[in-house]
Amino acid sequence: MSNLTSTDFSALKKIIPPRRPGYGLQRPYYHEESLYRAEMEVIWRGGWLFAGHSCQIPNVGDYFLYEIDGDSVIIVRQDDGSVRAIYNVCRHRGSVICEAAEGHVKRFICPYHQWTYDRDGRLLLWRGMQEGLDKSELGLHQAHAREVEGMIFISLAKEPMDFEAAYETIAPVVRPQGLARAKVAKIMDFDIHANWKLVWENNRECYHCNVNHPQYIKANFDHYNSDDLIDRVAEQLATVTARSEAKWAAQGLAVTRTEAGLTEFPDPEHNVWYSANRTPLTDGFVSESLDGKQVAPLMGDYTDPDVGTVRVRMLPNFWHHSSCDHGVSVRLTPNGLYHTDVRMIWLVDEKAEEGQDYNLEKLLPFWLMTAEQDWEICVNQQRGVNSHAYTAGPLSTIKEYNLDRFLRWYEQQMAPALR
Repeated sequence: MSNLTSTDFSALKKIIPPRRPGYGLQRPYYHEESLYRAEMEVIWRGGWLFAGHSCQIPNVGDYFLYEIDGDSVIIVRQDDGSVRAIYNVCRHRGSVICEAAEGHVKRFICPYHQWTYDRDGRLLLWRGMQEGLDKSELGLHQAHAREVEGMIFISLAKEPMDFEAAYETIAPVVRPQGLARAKVAKIMDFDIHANWKLVWENNRECYHCNVNHPQYIKANFDHYNSDDLIDRVAEQLATVTARSEAKWAAQGLAVTRTEAGLTEFPDPEHNVWYSANRTPLTDGFVSESLDGKQVAPLMGDYTDPDVGTVRVRMLPNFWHHSSCDHGVSVRLTPNGLYHTDVRMIWLVDEKAEEGQDYNLEKLLPFWLMTAEQDWEICVNQQRGVNSHAYTAGPLSTIKEYNLDRFLRWYEQQMAPALR
């Protein structure tokens, strides 16, 4: 994911132990500041990051900021309808240009000395400057941006990884959902007192779901693994999956699954850091809501609510679930060793009206409750790994295989710095 060379961060090799295969990460992985700095350079500035949704900037000149590890990036809609990612740093004396987290601009004007830039970052005006300087060399620095069916991804790398395989995987699955024709129903921000890896570790296994997510397991099958898959549930899963696959195929909606109900993600051996798939909900559920009923109008191209859930994931900072009537995106951003900023975005159809077509009291609880349950788990795990008595334990090959995949992906990405 990164352009990091093998000579950088050489001291890490002496203080970060190799992970024992089939086990979790040892204590230094959650406490070593130099490792955190390496992660920021290797993974977070080397990969593609979910920034937000297209519907947050529907009009030319609309923008929002995404801030990560000291970098403020302006995500702005261009005159031709495209999206640019521009560093929020004046080329004169370094002041931030946009102070508000979101807004609309005709031009970017630095509040310090009023250097003025076009929406694409070109320098237009610089009052009081001497002759002989070249405006074309002093435009705003650019990051890379890609828009995918209503989702915006950016890369801070000078030479970003190829995005085409991710696009080809995600776009066809997401397109019928109509995220490009959605509106934001609610945005909520959280400060999770836990290292970012612990948040992903929690996401990558449902070993904890039966006890910790009572509403989630009523709607979904993926918490049932081979040793607790009772006959009734196994029969229901087989029936629902077969019925759903046939119905979705007739509608042109693809389903991809494994025996556990999910695609394999990540796949470090094949450099796969993204996934998108459609999976069935349990009988009686057409939406990830508390009672399984619709909580908003159908989205996108759907004419039938029985479309299961669309799931999208992209390392290192994004996952998304969409039902027939709404979607929920989760964006992670590390904020130091022991804090992870999380933004949750609820989406509905662009024509849906709050209070008439949907109510937040019914739209929010399913994923808000699930998320807050997970945040508490992550905080408790951080408190535990803080202890000098903590040592990494063995992972379940039955229930934590996707967690092991995440840890192998992490090792692969960090290999230049650690090995």
